[in-house]
Amino acid sequence: MTADAVSPVPRSSHREAPPAVTHMVRLIRDAWAKAEPYLPEISQFFYGMLFTLAPATRDFFPINMEVQRGRLVRALVHVVQMVDRPDDLVPFLRQLGRDHRKFGVIPKHYEAVGTALLASLKKHLGPEWTPEVERAWAEAYTIIARSMQEAAAADTNPASWTATVAEHRRISWDLALVRLQPERQLPFLAGQYMSVEVPQRPRLWRYLSPANAPREDGSMEFHVRAVEGGWVSRAIVSHTQEGDVWRFGPPLGRMTVDRESDRDVLMVAGGTGVATVQSLLDELAQWGENPRVKVFYGDRTREDLYNLENLRMLASTNPWLTVTPVIEHGPGLTGCEHGTLAEAITRHGAWPNHDVLVSGSPAMIRATVSRMLVAGTALDQIRYDPFTID
Repeated sequence: MTADAVSPVPRSSHREAPPAVTHMVRLIRDAWAKAEPYLPEISQFFYGMLFTLAPATRDFFPINMEVQRGRLVRALVHVVQMVDRPDDLVPFLRQLGRDHRKFGVIPKHYEAVGTALLASLKKHLGPEWTPEVERAWAEAYTIIARSMQEAAAADTNPASWTATVAEHRRISWDLALVRLQPERQLPFLAGQYMSVEVPQRPRLWRYLSPANAPREDGSMEFHVRAVEGGWVSRAIVSHTQEGDVWRFGPPLGRMTVDRESDRDVLMVAGGTGVATVQSLLDELAQWGENPRVKVFYGDRTREDLYNLENLRMLASTNPWLTVTPVIEHGPGLTGCEHGTLAEAITRHGAWPNHDVLVSGSPAMIRATVSRMLVAGTALDQIRYDPFTID
């Protein structure tokens, strides 16, 4: 859990949590609202205690801990706050547990993380950290740790995979296409993402989404934009070379298209989030009949829509697919809409009878999902991956 989380995560069903769980989550959220202003101090205390309780965990993190900042604490809290959403949380925790096998995590490490987290909160909340609040946090973390450990113990796949860079091509000054050939084929599905470690930034794992569906030769393509403060993304764009060996964790995510459904599909892609959409379309293009798919692909300017021609070529040979570019600034394109993706999507109403897949930056996801909900789109129509790319 090393990336920043996007919240809230849409529920896949309307099943209500038991009153006791609802009360527990309310206590957790209220306590975190009071603690969050002290995140830097909480994070520093957390890591100090964790490395004291379980020194081996220091090797899970980069040498420069400033890069890590509050990522793990934020991710832990985000997951703890989802404990009343079992339909979303349990599958995610199972994936996360399998993913953490790549670190060599064992049960005592989970115990150390939980102890360090609760001790950090207790120190900074003072009298607000009541026995009832502590019990709520402890119970929630126990549920999470147990689910992750059970999934990890049941997984018979490798803990990680390696792949060699076969091509690195700069599309623009801040954007690169990277093609890799795995040592053995990764068992990912179209639309999924994976944690990645590159040799230029050891132990700085980040999530990337392949821009293609699984291929017979196992090769994968990634679109990576260098973002401000992105140690990994900048290294990939500027310093990756052919022959570099990357390491991958197990595939994650549930961004899929149900071809048997009678619902149409709306895909919303911002920036390099188009890689996820490209992967899903690559998979669908292998079939003659599919649900009708509408893609809204947006970015700041027309020059930023680097993958537009590929999407348009795909649409020209697949009548089930339509592509609408969206730009925020500058001159337009044929058939484009202006404004943010959130604005463009909601001009068309609530999108009833559509499954909605959203892929992009955390800010774009939050804005788009929030605006769609206000426009009347049902919460259980919308899916997105909960963690950011860099």
